[in-house]
Amino acid sequence: MSNSIYRINKGINKSMEFKGLKAQYIWYLGAGVLALLVAFAILFILGVNPFICLILIAISGSVLVIKVYQISHRYGEHGMMKKLAHRQIPHAIRIKSRGVYQKLKTKK
Repeated sequence: MSNSIYRINKGINKSMEFKGLKAQYIWYLGAGVLALLVAFAILFILGVNPFICLILIAISGSVLVIKVYQISHRYGEHGMMKKLAHRQIPHAIRIKSRGVYQKLKTKK
């Protein structure tokens, strides 16, 4: 019986990472680049000078990349989703009518 050497994939269940961006931030950057491409096409079709289009898109793209990297480093892999979910939790539940309590059934 011969000895077999198997490679072990140690990257299972790890999130994607591309040049420092992790998880969903890669998708945000991709969507932003796609939106900038569409914006450039619209500006070009409207007849705006191509150099002005390039300057606007280059500045917007730079701001996009800087902001996505800042958010990625500030919140980490899942921190931004947790922060957005935390904002949706109500601070208090207020009931202004007694009807809710009158419909409760008690055990006998």
